[in-house]
Amino acid sequence: MSDPRYARHTALPEVGEAGQARLAEARVALVGAGGLGSPVLLYLAAAGVGRIVLVEPDRVELSNLQRQVLYATSDVGRPKAVVAAERVAAMNPDVRVEVHEVALDSDNALELLASCDVVVDGTDSFAARYVLADATEMLGVPLVYGAIHRFEGQVTVFNHAGGPSYRDLYPSPPGAHAPSCAVAGVLGVLPGVIGALQATEVLKLILGIGEVLSGRVLLYDALGQRTHEFSLARDPARPRPTAVSIPPSLCGAAMSYTPIDVETASARMQDGWAPYVLDVRNDAEVAISRFDFMDRLHPYERVLEIAHDLPRDRDILLTCRSGGRSAMAAMMLAGEGFTRLFNLEGGINDWAKKVDPSLRVY
Repeated sequence: MSDPRYARHTALPEVGEAGQARLAEARVALVGAGGLGSPVLLYLAAAGVGRIVLVEPDRVELSNLQRQVLYATSDVGRPKAVVAAERVAAMNPDVRVEVHEVALDSDNALELLASCDVVVDGTDSFAARYVLADATEMLGVPLVYGAIHRFEGQVTVFNHAGGPSYRDLYPSPPGAHAPSCAVAGVLGVLPGVIGALQATEVLKLILGIGEVLSGRVLLYDALGQRTHEFSLARDPARPRPTAVSIPPSLCGAAMSYTPIDVETASARMQDGWAPYVLDVRNDAEVAISRFDFMDRLHPYERVLEIAHDLPRDRDILLTCRSGGRSAMAAMMLAGEGFTRLFNLEGGINDWAKKVDPSLRVY
């Protein structure tokens, strides 16, 4: 007789008893139990994924509670991995959580991730992502990637069926770590949306159903409640990793671009500042609302295509709808050696609200 806990799963012809058994036998690694990791862990545990390898060195802080739904006020100061394992045990005793209160690094990644069926990226630094990229590609394990910034997020699956890897998305690392949530801020529900999408991809991979999000990067815009996609291909000329390493440019470097708010940018322009303005939105967005001082429009996911055309002896101000995609583009350009990069925080929508009300907020 089937377990009533999973009745809604087994009622699905695409899952059934056999699929639920595959979930129970699966071994999934989750690196990071923060904003993204919280919904991933909860949904994988509820789904009956039998074994979860949890890698998380941090302790719960009060500022985590705005978005990290695994934790309560009473957990502040406790190890996240321990609290997370307790939550899973209370939710579903069928699931075993293997706790590792360590940071993933080039020395332990291969050992911690070995024998996993799927690895989920719940990290918040470029250094950790390159470690994950190398380790999972060497192990031949699918990596379910998610990232968030302010009001925007992205999801894709790497290393699946000959598809691209993280290093195909970011072949050249940025000159520094990404700005953290503490610096850039993040809408509290955003990691829940992106984490749920990541958990969906994990279940599809284990069950062998649906169209896996490989070779496509899904972009989510919370303020506009819109999604976009762009294609990503594996670079046949890129050498495959033979060791797990952190790119030297990520070790101890300063932030790769300068965040600038719209009021400061406007005031500086009135005083004579004339940066090269690169808008990394798409044509449809620019048709809705457009800067009259834009120098060039080019979608952020293909910004490296025009790197050779951009000035290196002039400040470059990057902008998009709300600042997320332009920050990613700035980091990609930093990886190509650009040093005079500024990201317009809040993008054209903040400019419309605080500087030029004739522009349309969308």
